[in-house]
Parts: sequence; structure tokens; C-alpha cells
Amino acid sequence: MENQNNQPVKTGDWILTLLITAIPIVGFIMLFVWAFGSGTNPSKANWAKATLLWFAIVIVLYIIFAISFGAAFLFNSFQ
Repeated sequence: MENQNNQPVKTGDWILTLLITAIPIVGFIMLFVWAFGSGTNPSKANWAKATLLWFAIVIVLYIIFAISFGAAFLFNSFQ
């Protein structure tokens, strides 16, 4: 018998997964559960880890832009 954890994720499961991740706080928490949970399908776990990595990249870029534009406006207001 083949390991059920290595079965491909079905289309309906992906639709439910995307629906859950669309819920603001619950989706973010579920990404951690799927990424680091022991019973998660490996493809879903890799997808969740990649999604969390993209979130981290976007947040870092947002902070860099906010600091740079904030500094530009701050220095411009002193002139």
C-alpha cells in the first residue's frame, strides 16, 4: 500500500487551501501549521514554506521603502 502522505494533493483540497489562506489571520497561522506540521503532504508543506518566504520578502521590501521614503519626506520638510 502506498503512503497516503505522498499522494498528490487533489484540486478540491487546493481550492479549500486557498480559501483558508484568504482568511486574514487564520490563513497566516495555517501557513505555519502546513509548513511545519508533521502530517502535511510534502507538496503542500513546500508550497506553504514558499508562501511564507514570499511574505517575508514583501515585508522586508515594504520596510525598506517605508524607511527610505519616510526619510526623504522628513529631510524635505526641513528645507
